Amino acid sequence: MATSSMTSWGGFMPFVKRHLTWGRLYRATSYLKSALWTVPLVAIVLEMALVPWLRALDAWLHWRLSGLAPAGATALYQTVITMTLSFLVFTFGSLLVAIQVAGGQLTPRIIATTLLRNNVVRYSVGLFVFTLVFAVQALNRQEASVAELVSLVTAVLGVACIADFLFLIDYAARLLRPVAVVAHIGNEGVAMIKSVYPDPATALPLESVALPGQPQMPSREVEHRGTSEIVLAVDLSTLVALAQRHDGMIEFVPQVGDFLAVGEPLFVLHGGAMAIDDRVVQSSVAFGPERTLEQDPMFAFRIIVDIALKALSPAINDPTTAVLALDQVHRLLRLVGQRKLRGEVIVDESGRPRVIFRTPNWEHYVQVACSEIRACGAGNLQVARRMRAMLENLRRTLPEHRQATLDIELDLLDSAIQTHFTRSEELALARIPDSQGLGGSIRSATAIADHKTAVDPHR
Repeated sequence: MATSSMTSWGGFMPFVKRHLTWGRLYRATSYLKSALWTVPLVAIVLEMALVPWLRALDAWLHWRLSGLAPAGATALYQTVITMTLSFLVFTFGSLLVAIQVAGGQLTPRIIATTLLRNNVVRYSVGLFVFTLVFAVQALNRQEASVAELVSLVTAVLGVACIADFLFLIDYAARLLRPVAVVAHIGNEGVAMIKSVYPDPATALPLESVALPGQPQMPSREVEHRGTSEIVLAVDLSTLVALAQRHDGMIEFVPQVGDFLAVGEPLFVLHGGAMAIDDRVVQSSVAFGPERTLEQDPMFAFRIIVDIALKALSPAINDPTTAVLALDQVHRLLRLVGQRKLRGEVIVDESGRPRVIFRTPNWEHYVQVACSEIRACGAGNLQVARRMRAMLENLRRTLPEHRQATLDIELDLLDSAIQTHFTRSEELALARIPDSQGLGGSIRSATAIADHKTAVDPHR
């Protein structure tokens, strides 16, 4: 029997090591962060563990706290059950409506990143479920004598649910405002930028160091297996250690956020790294059905730009929301411009190149932040003025090697404005930088007056 048990355990451990890889763990963790059912499930487990101890403590203390008769305790439990059920139905119904409204008017990409990951909503649902199960179990065990401590806790939980429900209504109404959504995505983007690019920018654009020449050594390609999905994250420390151990170099072909079909190249192993098993390097990559913010700062730009584009669409026509989005784009671009963007070559402790890992450069961030908004919003005074204020501010405040890309964007903005505004007065107004979009610059009236004076000196 012992031998059979050891044999089973010996077969189980290799199975666990083979399937419990970094990529699978990362994907599971990312899913659990956005799953609404995890907190209620934990609440049920805690309730089942807490109730026996609470009843044992109540029998030992013999307290008389609530003064309820059996009929009163039963009414209390039934009231709390009905109340929490109503709260749960209302919360989930409102959440479904919020998802539809937010996805339609803002962008569907905020559903997983903002609504489902919101801890206030998750913990509120967990409190409702905990109270519901607690009251049901208390009612089921109600006898001729009242469990004083149980009834007191039930009453306290009921009051807490009422307070939490009222707070949740107010919080949800504020959460779905465009300014709150873009601010939340901006905060997430700031955290990711600081995590991916921890070092400040230097005087020279060191992050633009070119790749080393193609290694003059044999190479082997590793293809993507499994299912066609999006790259969520990469375990770079493991790849560096693997390449160093085998005295080779590992090239990661796609970028984080890329969609990768089955059979496409995932890695190229150079030199001694060719001896690494395919499954080892494949396990260092996490895949998923949609992009997340964990290792993908560009996705924060993508979400905010999508919100601006939806606001500028003819169906919605809300340029003020686009200006709010540009506020966060400005914030993120300033932070990216102040960081040392990681180069494509990652070296080990001795300075030897070990991993080629491609990340977006400064030009990519600026293009994603400006190109589509400029194309859709250059004909709107608010958007044109806010974008100019952003570009001129970044040009003044960021290191010198960031300015060339910003100059290009300013030239493109000037060209787009000239296309949309044919009257000279409007063109002069559109060329004024304004951090509020329209109305926040004292230069507006002066510029128009100067223009009129230039056209007709006798006015």
